[in-house]
Amino acid sequence: MAERAGPQVYSIAAHRGFADALVAGLVPRYADPDFGLARLTLLLPSARAARTVSEAFVRHAGASGTPGLLMPRMVMVGDLDLDEALGPLFDSLGAGAAIPPAADPTRRWLRLAQFVEIAGGELGRQPLTAGARLRLAQDIAASMDRLLVEEIDLEDLWQDRVLGALQDNAEHWRENTKLFYAVTKMWQAELAARGELDAAARRNLLFREAARRMRENPPATPYVAAGVTSAAPALARLLRTVSELPQGAVILPDLDLSMSDAVWDELGGAGDAEAETPFARGDAVTHPQYHLKLLLNRMGVARAEVQPWHRAGLGKGPPERSHAISSLFLPPEASKAWVDLPASRRRMAGVRLVEAANPEEEAQAVALLVREALEVPEKRVAVVTPDRGLAARVVQHLRRWNVSADDSAGRPLSQTAAGRVALLLAEVAAERAAPVPLIALLEHPLAAFGEGRPDWLDAARAFELELRGPRKEPGLEPLRVVAEEAKVADWWQGVEAILAPLVEEVEARGLANWLDLLAAAGEALCGTELWAREDGRALAAFIEDLRLQAREVPVALEPADLPPVLRDAMDQVAVRPPYGGHPRVAIYGLLEARMTRADLVICAGLNEGTWPPTPSVDPLLAPGVLRALGVPGADFRIGLSAHDLAGALGAPEVVLSRARREVSGPAIASRFLLRVRALLGQHMTEEASDRALVTLARAIDDPAPVPPHPQPCVVPSAEQRLPSKGISVTALDRLRSDPYEYYAAKILRLGELDGVDADPGPAWQGSLAHAILEDWHKEKGTLEELADRHLEELSAHPLLSALWRPRLLRALEWVALSLDEQPGREPVAVEAWGEMQAKGVRVFGKADRIDRMPGGGLAVVDYKTGAPPSGAEVEAGYALQLGTIGLIARAGGFEGLQGAPETFEYWSLGRDAKSATGFGYVTTPLLEGNKRTGIPPAEFLPETERYLLGALDAWILGNEPFVARLNPDAPGYSTYDQLMRLAEWQGREAEA
Repeated sequence: MAERAGPQVYSIAAHRGFADALVAGLVPRYADPDFGLARLTLLLPSARAARTVSEAFVRHAGASGTPGLLMPRMVMVGDLDLDEALGPLFDSLGAGAAIPPAADPTRRWLRLAQFVEIAGGELGRQPLTAGARLRLAQDIAASMDRLLVEEIDLEDLWQDRVLGALQDNAEHWRENTKLFYAVTKMWQAELAARGELDAAARRNLLFREAARRMRENPPATPYVAAGVTSAAPALARLLRTVSELPQGAVILPDLDLSMSDAVWDELGGAGDAEAETPFARGDAVTHPQYHLKLLLNRMGVARAEVQPWHRAGLGKGPPERSHAISSLFLPPEASKAWVDLPASRRRMAGVRLVEAANPEEEAQAVALLVREALEVPEKRVAVVTPDRGLAARVVQHLRRWNVSADDSAGRPLSQTAAGRVALLLAEVAAERAAPVPLIALLEHPLAAFGEGRPDWLDAARAFELELRGPRKEPGLEPLRVVAEEAKVADWWQGVEAILAPLVEEVEARGLANWLDLLAAAGEALCGTELWAREDGRALAAFIEDLRLQAREVPVALEPADLPPVLRDAMDQVAVRPPYGGHPRVAIYGLLEARMTRADLVICAGLNEGTWPPTPSVDPLLAPGVLRALGVPGADFRIGLSAHDLAGALGAPEVVLSRARREVSGPAIASRFLLRVRALLGQHMTEEASDRALVTLARAIDDPAPVPPHPQPCVVPSAEQRLPSKGISVTALDRLRSDPYEYYAAKILRLGELDGVDADPGPAWQGSLAHAILEDWHKEKGTLEELADRHLEELSAHPLLSALWRPRLLRALEWVALSLDEQPGREPVAVEAWGEMQAKGVRVFGKADRIDRMPGGGLAVVDYKTGAPPSGAEVEAGYALQLGTIGLIARAGGFEGLQGAPETFEYWSLGRDAKSATGFGYVTTPLLEGNKRTGIPPAEFLPETERYLLGALDAWILGNEPFVARLNPDAPGYSTYDQLMRLAEWQGREAEA
């Protein structure tokens, strides 16, 4: 076959559907009667593209009635083993001419972290932790690859124009550039010594070698590059060579051939080698055609030489859609033409706009669209979004109709079940068995997977209930007491054996050693199920690779550095689901959606920061430096996102959706969506808006209105009312102020659980203070000794002890000083239990302290760690504890005490500026001195008795209903508000 006169470069318009149109043209052009397409080699950008093209071949064969088809050989241009994939082109390579192997990326990452430490010391930088060095090494590796792809030599950093740009930046940019240069030079020296190349450099070398061999000895079989849009210089030269082969072609996606030359020129130089700066500030790098213009420039192909592809795909859209897409993304100056743009150039029939209130509503609307489309036989639906959270919501909503849709973009390994086991083990090690990661690990779905899991969960939940509250001391030993109190000591012994190697030694370890321990603990905890599924296999491969390289390149990590380092590394590993989802539903990320086509394409998450994403600035090389070097700026990726949207807009039916609000607050509509609205105009935008869908999405989970729940008014039986052990003095307060709360707590026995790793609440503080004062009054030690002893018995965390001990001691010292200042006053009962009979009901309670006053009378003292009840509360009968203790004392209910108390005091341990220690003050519920509220001393016990007997007659011995919030003004807790459905019957809308 004669050589061609020029390059054979084609473009498939957006409305034609790239993969299907590609196959529709390849089959008649390259199919052989005997070998089918087996002689054809397709150069594709990625494995996902190969899968998409394969599916397109299957659809084509089905539509044409072909009984079978020999597929072409597909080669991914990003493959490190491109020399093996291209086969015959490299068969003649001798041993001496062999291309060096690529350096392992994991080993490079660890080695760069070591070089960061060395170079940082030489440059006088502050030392970094191992975790910080590893994170910085990732950034350095990314910057190195960026320069390698663009074939920029490291020494170019010191060219005059680059130095000028560097001097215009802040000092930290200059320091970062020096560090980058020093680390990269060290790495290059190591590569030379090992006879290796960076992966990006090796790929460039393979491209150059393949292009040279194609030129010197053109292959006898056809080569076609399809869908490759990367503008890397070496790849662009390879594509140019492929386009000039006798049976070669390059097929580009969505290159706009209808764009005028003036608009094409307005895009800018796009890497023009003759320009002083290849990427000028005025270049329209955010335009979807910019990267294609850059590719053509580097290929040395004029846009006029590009030909339209001659076939359309099965899922083609209307031809006028491509004209509208071209108009939609016009650069600034050219977009002024929108004013006079004819309707034919802005027509976007078949495109709908959906604007939801929030991401949840948007996901529900998208799921409804998918479900509606599946009612049409053979109709294919694709949901495209860069927002993985939104994609996960859509997947879950589709399960409502038993539609299984997998997110082909996958999930980071750190967010999978197996990955979470490894991270939780790392957190347990770092925080020395802190409650939250420990409980999350022990109750993880993979823990004790199998027949023994029910018993395991019973033990874990019993352990959790006992562990709730303030954090214990770090380590496993204090948790043995918790396990014994929960009656799961045998179970905990097995758990401790698994976790001890991770927790007991707190010094730094090598990364490989940490991974050994994590793998062993994970398998001991979960069995082989940890590695059984796709996420487990990905975790096994991740650990094995990292462990292998970490043995050769040791990195010591403190326990605290282990979780963030692992999480950063695992976030780079995507776990994709296996085949098995719905055959007509696909959920893609932007990379996965390229080259795909469906009858209905839903582009979701069209907000700024999501689509397009927020450009990420290189942390080491300033934007001006990169521009001077000839590297596209961060905004370049916005153009790629725009190109992804342009390709999706070519489908027959398109829905563009966004949420007005996101998790962090109000969201700004994507600039692309704003352009669609501006192009269509206000009237046409209103027509395209699908408000009915949003209404339906809101209604699907919106039940019919129901009348407000009535105020709870419970009438238990007489047997339930009368407690078998009697009623406590503290329960009496709650009975009068809120009978329903008494019913829930004492009859239903529903107690409030402490949180896991909770802050020390009033109950914890009060119990600790009472225990110390009890032992102090009984002369079991000094306040300091007793505080240390009780904090140790509680296994309190050292930080908690350090924060609370000084304050607690100051308050307790005030108690001692107050007693010293009142000679003749003698505590005669401390933390003493007493009881009496009232109408046949046992009333019992504990007196914090009862003193014998100098005149012989008794004083009842109640310690409070917070504010004591006010006189008004006591007067209303909502705080009867002191008075009821006085009644028990008057009845002789305390052993060894006789007589009616005359003095009643609250000793608060709260702050008080007038106190000698800054803490502590005394108040009384009696109406004395200048007080305006309270009960007169002579009436205090009789009034308390009246309240007591009235409460017993009404609720304990009578049939009075237990009404929720009977006394709205009474002080109360929110413990049972949800149980009593307070917000409903009070006429307020429940909190979201």
